[in-house]
Amino acid sequence: MASLSILSQLPPKNLYLSSNTINSTCFCFNNNSNYDFNFNNNSNIHNYKLQALSCSYHHSSSLSRQALSKSHYPSSKCSHMPTHFSKSGSEYSWMLDDSKHQLSTSTNKWTHGRLHSVFPSSPAQVSSVEDLYEFICSGPLISKLGLTSEKIADSIDKWISYGLHLCRLFQLNELYLTVPQKARIYHYYIPVFIWCEDKISKYVSQFKDGEDIPPLVIGFSAPQGCGKTTLVFALDYLFRVTGRKSATLSIDDFYLTAEGQAKLRGENSGNELLEFRGNAGSHDLSFSIETLTALSKLTKEGIKMKLPRYDKSAYSGRGDRADPSKWPEVEGPLTVILFEGWMLGFKPLPMQVVKAVDPQLETVNKNLEAYYDAWDKFIKAWVVIKIQDPSCVYQWRLQAEIAMREAGLPGMTDEEVKDFVSRYLPAYKAYLPTLYAEGPSGSDPENVLLVEIDEARNPILAT
Repeated sequence: MASLSILSQLPPKNLYLSSNTINSTCFCFNNNSNYDFNFNNNSNIHNYKLQALSCSYHHSSSLSRQALSKSHYPSSKCSHMPTHFSKSGSEYSWMLDDSKHQLSTSTNKWTHGRLHSVFPSSPAQVSSVEDLYEFICSGPLISKLGLTSEKIADSIDKWISYGLHLCRLFQLNELYLTVPQKARIYHYYIPVFIWCEDKISKYVSQFKDGEDIPPLVIGFSAPQGCGKTTLVFALDYLFRVTGRKSATLSIDDFYLTAEGQAKLRGENSGNELLEFRGNAGSHDLSFSIETLTALSKLTKEGIKMKLPRYDKSAYSGRGDRADPSKWPEVEGPLTVILFEGWMLGFKPLPMQVVKAVDPQLETVNKNLEAYYDAWDKFIKAWVVIKIQDPSCVYQWRLQAEIAMREAGLPGMTDEEVKDFVSRYLPAYKAYLPTLYAEGPSGSDPENVLLVEIDEARNPILAT
């Protein structure tokens, strides 16, 4: 079977593909398959017709096994959701059709029953790349990214490449994607990746030849449960498979130790917003500065450091910093750092404003004054995920806990979910309007991508 290369030889203005070029693509067609690839000069789009694809390959074939080997992809470790990432069962609904998913209590990773990546052995009719092209052009982020139909047509090979990588990552069958799956991949993850790539290129161009280039830090600010973790997971994977070294961090990684939490709780007795980790004041900001500063120096090969991680299960769920022996290691030169968090970009407001939302926010607002120097000043580009109603956070969390309980795993009761989310809602109500209207403190509007999503976590607008 042909090796995996990703349509890299496609000339943008002359799209006649030889059989040799076709056989080198990720589709890995049988030799007996028939193709009709042509270029429509009138509409200036790629019209690759896959008329009859004999899908004799399947999950146990060399396509799936060899494609995931070290020779083609990064270490298999990068295809697992990082341990500091929260996993919401409902957030994966876009991945589901009739496949069965359950959580493994031994690994705390999503495991799959019958996977979409298991290909049928019977011939299948595949929609043309022209159809995919039209679907991509209809995406809500395209205009914001400055992509015209012509630009998308000229880069359709990259879109196909990225899409196939993500299908492998999420174990989806690229030949039978549902509309939600196509939308999440081609309307959301890939456009955001292309935006990030553009920001990296412009950032790197500011440096002279031979200069050390610190990694670009991209911040992802989005409410809990809205899918930012999976977005960052997908982006990190795409960076790796396209040859860039990346690192991921969450604000969760900088929570106070269990001892520090106990001290904070004692100093703010009666303030429910600071009883548990989460709000401003519950993070080790000096540790944040130390970590982000050290990461910025990973500009050469051989320089390594470990990324901090937080164990939310410690101390009966109150959490503690994970043992450093379990922290993942990264090596320079890093190109990009993906830093995500529910309150990234929040900035202090006039005290009367926050007190009108909740008097307990007064202390949180005061604590927030120190966060710019610890987090935001390191971030040079921003992806802000916008929601219309903060109450969605409650619904998303409730869905996740119900899924956990139905899977026979420990999950919060409805009342516990309500109590948990109630500790975050005041901050959402106070700070989100300013974040959406003004952007994060010190940010350049040219380097901020604001993506509005609906209740299903799908993008509906980008500004």
